Amino acid sequence: MPPIIQTSAKANLRGSLFMTLAMLGYATNDIIVKSFGGQLNLGQVVFVRGLFAAFIVGGLVLWFRKFPPISIAISFPVLLRALAETVATFLFLTALFNIPIADVSAVMQLLPLAVTLGAAYFFGEQIGWRRITAIIVGFLAVLLIIKPGFGGFSIHSLYVVGAVLACMVRDLVTRRLATEIPSLFVTLVTVLAVCIAFGTWSLFEGWEPVSTTQLLLIGLASNFIIVGYFFAVAAMRVGDIGFVSPFRYSILLFSIIGGVIFYDEVPDFYSMLGSAIIVTAGLYTLYREQVTGKQSNVTAPIRS
Repeated sequence: MPPIIQTSAKANLRGSLFMTLAMLGYATNDIIVKSFGGQLNLGQVVFVRGLFAAFIVGGLVLWFRKFPPISIAISFPVLLRALAETVATFLFLTALFNIPIADVSAVMQLLPLAVTLGAAYFFGEQIGWRRITAIIVGFLAVLLIIKPGFGGFSIHSLYVVGAVLACMVRDLVTRRLATEIPSLFVTLVTVLAVCIAFGTWSLFEGWEPVSTTQLLLIGLASNFIIVGYFFAVAAMRVGDIGFVSPFRYSILLFSIIGGVIFYDEVPDFYSMLGSAIIVTAGLYTLYREQVTGKQSNVTAPIRS
């Protein structure tokens, strides 16, 4: 039986801060990892990054003694969440290596809409026709970004859509995690799962020589991915899912700035328009949530 706790304005504020920090961590990691495209294979980059992250998070788990009972430490929700994160990582980073970072982040802004729809379907949260319409509009706006049938279309854009679905599963499962499982431990399990999966893949993909500078950058990226993992877990376990999720949109701003500064990637008009529509649709769902006074009936205390 999942825990149900009181949701307060303070919890919502804390959850929104956690989500913004998570997005900053993810965006910074993405900016660093993208620099390895064409230099190193994806498998070895994520594997080496995972080794750094596992060492850091494992040390923190030992230091703070964040070990839950073994019966729930390896429970199905924990393992399912780790699997979803692994699939999302593969799809997301494959796309990141091949298309502009702003386009990847823009499509990922579907996630709050997908999570809201998923919470309604799986958790029984009531949503009206207005929010359903906003969600449909948001999904249709993705067509402006991925441009199917046009010269700017890339099959890797569809990888991002797949990553959105995997992340939706991850976030919904996070809401169902037992309160006895510390967020830091969930982070460790996720890091290890991603590290093992990509380490295995790297054996078949082959290895390229890694310079000292590249190694230091991968180590730096691991610190930022830990920030993203941990605060994403913490955020989804605090406050209303409809209130916290829209703060994911902050990553779009971080990614656009990073893409322009480091990769000279300026989003075209249609990508910007599609992004604006998706964000507007997401914010509208939040507005309707507040107007109707409806709150998620699946809330839990304080990824991955």
